[in-house]
Amino acid sequence: MKTYDFVIFISIVLTIYISVHTYIFMRGWQALPASSVLRFLYCVIFIFMGLTYIAGRITENISVCAASDFFIWTGSFWLGLILYLFLFAVFFDIIRLADHFFTLYPPLIRNNYQYVKAAAALFSLTATIIIVAAGHINTLHPRITTVSLHIPKSAGTVNTMNIVLATDIHLGTIISNSRVDTLVHSINSCDPDIVLLGGDIVDEDLKPVIENNMGDMLLKIKSKHGIFAITGNHEYIGGADSACRFMREHGITVLRDEYVLIDKSIILVGREDLSKNRFTGIKRKTLKTILDGADMNYPVICMDHQPFMLDEAAGNGVDLQLSGHTHAGQLWPFNYIVDMIYQVGKGYARIGNTHFFVSTGFGTWGPPVRTGNRPEIVQIKLKFRE
Repeated sequence: MKTYDFVIFISIVLTIYISVHTYIFMRGWQALPASSVLRFLYCVIFIFMGLTYIAGRITENISVCAASDFFIWTGSFWLGLILYLFLFAVFFDIIRLADHFFTLYPPLIRNNYQYVKAAAALFSLTATIIIVAAGHINTLHPRITTVSLHIPKSAGTVNTMNIVLATDIHLGTIISNSRVDTLVHSINSCDPDIVLLGGDIVDEDLKPVIENNMGDMLLKIKSKHGIFAITGNHEYIGGADSACRFMREHGITVLRDEYVLIDKSIILVGREDLSKNRFTGIKRKTLKTILDGADMNYPVICMDHQPFMLDEAAGNGVDLQLSGHTHAGQLWPFNYIVDMIYQVGKGYARIGNTHFFVSTGFGTWGPPVRTGNRPEIVQIKLKFRE
């Protein structure tokens, strides 16, 4: 990423981060009695928590250690907490604003306003902790989503193919060894003919992945025709070349704007992530260029991390495109934003003769929390011929 773009991006993120924290801090501060020692403790705890995620990323960049793990875990949960504390604060402020114009509060509330503010703050904190805790438990139990599709083309001597797709794994400090073990076990339980990893396999920094020997765990994945991966935006954030080298060293074939013919039966296309241009200044190849010279009589399956420009796949003879990236919003109510941004934000769709499937993903980014959707591994059972 260009230095200028990076500075602008960080400036925007920090402005939003500080503004949201300031807003929530002031609402919590106003809920505490003016003379209470709790205000001092609240101030210390709030500032500490607000700095933990940033401290964790800085510490991890220097050395993967107990301190970096503590800060990242604490800070990641704090990001989830801060979202729902913000939503509750906005909710109560809307009610307060409505009362200003329409006098909604009964005398009981008006005569005990400081007590009511404290009660609202306690309710918000308790409800937020419950939501985040439930969302974290949800992330620990990925489901296997099974999809059956028909592609009316001949695939050589093959009539069916069992594909297992895992996207957005985000290997790192949060998605650590126990979660990788769940991933491997879930994939192998599907007895796949081929395993596809649809980008964002690595969170950002490779250090915790290497430190915890996660690559050796990936070697335990069993697949008849191998494991194939593509880059996602997070591979580019942390360094795409090093991430791809790591995957290749551990039995994964990375397709970077290229295709391969699998078992003389299907063409598998792997596209570079859309963010390649932003990070390197080099545009990825067009799908038309990648497929130049390919025998389109074979079924064509394309992996493209971000589900943008779906018409390109539909217009270039792709039979099935597999994507991820969106996490289906990961945290409610971001799912509504995802639905506004993407033509297909999650699940299955068909455009013309092309099937599309966008996975909610296996892992998480930021908060180790999912609310409103389940993490998943996708088993795609393909049938060929007319």
